[in-house]
Amino acid sequence: MSTQRESLSNVHGTVDTQGKTGWRKIAAFIGPAYLISVGYMDPGNWATDLQAGSQFGYKLVWVLLMSNMIALLLQSLSARLGIVRGLDIAQASKNTYPPFVNFCLYVLAQISIIACDLAEIIGMAIGLQLLFGLPLIWGVSITMLDTLLLLFLLNKGMRRLEGFIVSLIFIVGVSFFIEMIIVEPDLPELAKGFVPSTLNHDALYIAIGIIGATVMPHNLYLHSSLVQTRKIDRSDAGIRSALKFNLWDTTIALNLAFLVNAAILILAASAFFRNGYHEVAEIEDAYKLLTNIFGNMAPKLFAIALIAAGQSSTITGTLAGQIIMEGHLNLRIAPWLRRLLTRMLAIVPAYLTLLYAGENGLGRLLVLSQVVLSLQLGFAVIPLIHFTSDKRSMGNFAIKPYVKVLAWLIAAVIVGLNARLVIEEISKWTTANPDSAYLIHYIVTPLAIAIGLLLVYVFVKPFISKPQRDVVVPHGIASAIQNIDSIHYNHIGVAIDFSMNDEASIKHAIMQGGKQATYTLIHVVETAGARYHGKQVMDFETQSDHDNMEQYVKALQALGYKSVASIGYGSRANAIAGVVNNEKIDFLVMGSHGHKAVKDLIYGTTVDTVRHLVNIPVLVVKQAKK
Repeated sequence: MSTQRESLSNVHGTVDTQGKTGWRKIAAFIGPAYLISVGYMDPGNWATDLQAGSQFGYKLVWVLLMSNMIALLLQSLSARLGIVRGLDIAQASKNTYPPFVNFCLYVLAQISIIACDLAEIIGMAIGLQLLFGLPLIWGVSITMLDTLLLLFLLNKGMRRLEGFIVSLIFIVGVSFFIEMIIVEPDLPELAKGFVPSTLNHDALYIAIGIIGATVMPHNLYLHSSLVQTRKIDRSDAGIRSALKFNLWDTTIALNLAFLVNAAILILAASAFFRNGYHEVAEIEDAYKLLTNIFGNMAPKLFAIALIAAGQSSTITGTLAGQIIMEGHLNLRIAPWLRRLLTRMLAIVPAYLTLLYAGENGLGRLLVLSQVVLSLQLGFAVIPLIHFTSDKRSMGNFAIKPYVKVLAWLIAAVIVGLNARLVIEEISKWTTANPDSAYLIHYIVTPLAIAIGLLLVYVFVKPFISKPQRDVVVPHGIASAIQNIDSIHYNHIGVAIDFSMNDEASIKHAIMQGGKQATYTLIHVVETAGARYHGKQVMDFETQSDHDNMEQYVKALQALGYKSVASIGYGSRANAIAGVVNNEKIDFLVMGSHGHKAVKDLIYGTTVDTVRHLVNIPVLVVKQAKK
């Protein structure tokens, strides 16, 4: 039985779909797939599509189409899991696999997010350089700031986040539509590109990069969670209706993403391959060549679309990071901190590449990041097929046998292509670097074998032992409530900040303890002097705070309540917790600060920090309206 928290609990079930008909019903469900689709047109896609188009012309369009069809099936399975079972893939994996395997799956999923984030960092940095002439090292550094944007959007609600993403997609789509008119593709040759052809090693490498850039593993995790932001009727009819509307949402969004990707490949084939430029793998080269061939309009649109694609994709990568951490490890940390850690892990290889390989190395790193994504795919796809095939958990909504066969064929193709690529690459590395062959034999090869065995285990385990039946309980299982005795608090602390919160906080404290309890009013002096000198400081603000506290104490004593004052210094949360622990306070009342988004980063979230530093009940009183 699962005791998982709700996936993306801060926006879980916040978009109501019930009681709506017609276009309002459709509009209520539209959104999740559009957040997913941005991952299908991020800078990593650009790199693989540009390389495919410039090197092979229109010949790999069929790979792009196949990847989109694969993505459509797998994303619909992901949405099905979230709607029917109310679990994302990470949560379902935690119910199925042992802790060590879940940890390994988390690490692999995190690597895929870092690889995706790396593509966004490089794409944003290149886009800023192309538009404003910023050095790439500066552009990479500026990408750290998107943490603030994400926090702001999440605080505004899911619908506004979705609206922002759709706006960015619109910018990308319009930019490439105009560029298609400018480059005038060869339509008969383009039609031939939809016919499958054999792949040599170079084409295979790019094809796997296209698959990895299109069917991203973290997007599968994300979709199974985002569909849960819709509040639906949990009857069979309601679930069936939700599945239908989400299928429409997925189909439209991913086909739009396919058109954008196809536009990039066609742009490269028409502008570069047709003009004899067969090795255009760098986004900067594409920009320069567009300038030479078509003037200033096309390259500017190209750069604007690149920035929009990178910024939108990085937001969805952050949400995916939250899902896999909470699902696989049941670990929850502040979104901004998790975002910062993920971005730092992605920025390090970008910095190292700039330092040691120069700007020319970023293009190769971009394509490599997409191949890494493809190598992770099996670890998301195989569990997903198992989960949606299980009639015990899915009931009447388990996938049909023909869908199951098709899904397993897709998984086999993905794993088979990846296995072939890994074997060929290891052989290629060994031949090219005979002096380092022992490292490949004793480190790289065993690691590849270990990962392969893990994939075999992930595939076999659900056949051997069925997972425990899911019961979605957001915060654990409620225990039986029997004899309830009243609780008497003897020593109550009240956090004071000389705001409109104080009166409400003191009233709530008195309601808990009456005239039998002792009330310690706690205030923290946070001036620079207080941080350095503590109790020794006696500046104007500190003296004023002392006087104000004495007025509060005297007023309570005049009303017949036992009251004392205690002043802390420096960090607010640590000082409050120190008073609570030193004074043996058994109940604490605090006012909520009411900050949002950026202010949370500036002022901090005192209540959350204090709750983790004390071992007593904490009552949070809503901030009074001014």
